[in-house]
Amino acid sequence: MASKEQASGLHKLFEEQLRDIYYAEKQILKALPKMAKAATNPDLKAGFEQHHKETQEQIERLEQVFEAIGKTARGKNCPAIDGILEEGTEIMDEFSDDPALDAGLVAAAQKVEHYEIASYGSMVAWAEQLGMEDVVALLNETLEEEKATDEKLTTVSETVNVEAMGEEGEEEDEEEGELAEAASNGSSRRSTTGSKSSGSKTSGSRRK
Repeated sequence: MASKEQASGLHKLFEEQLRDIYYAEKQILKALPKMAKAATNPDLKAGFEQHHKETQEQIERLEQVFEAIGKTARGKNCPAIDGILEEGTEIMDEFSDDPALDAGLVAAAQKVEHYEIASYGSMVAWAEQLGMEDVVALLNETLEEEKATDEKLTTVSETVNVEAMGEEGEEEDEEEGELAEAASNGSSRRSTTGSKSSGSKTSGSRRK
């Protein structure tokens, strides 16, 4: 357990991170509808819409945390999340008509999730050290949701990364298939020719 002086510093650090993530969640809440609208993959679009609802609940939990520690719920500017979300906006602008758009959206969304997972993970550890059991439970619930969202995005990425190749990828797959078939046919012909040749030699040996 931290000493009184250490607890004071850790509590202040916790409050700073709480205001940081409160601001971040509100910015994410604004960004998710735009990302859902831009997404073309049905699973990705549905995932963004679902996480928008979760984010609303996560903000409410943070407000409960503020209340639990006797502080007014207010955020503070977070350049880190602003930069990550700005990158997502640039992807939507630059790849609006490109098959790679969804792949870019998944990458941007996972950067957001990793930021949140790191933030909530640290806050849970600090709250445990400070003996704030009720707060730990609230933050842990959100932390598990963020981890689950990240896993869902990883699953969706397996599809959208293939889709990102577009027609070019389909043509390459067809070419690879044709080459593989040609190689297989060539191998079969060589094998047949070899068998005939071997048979001929054996016959000659018998004639001798």
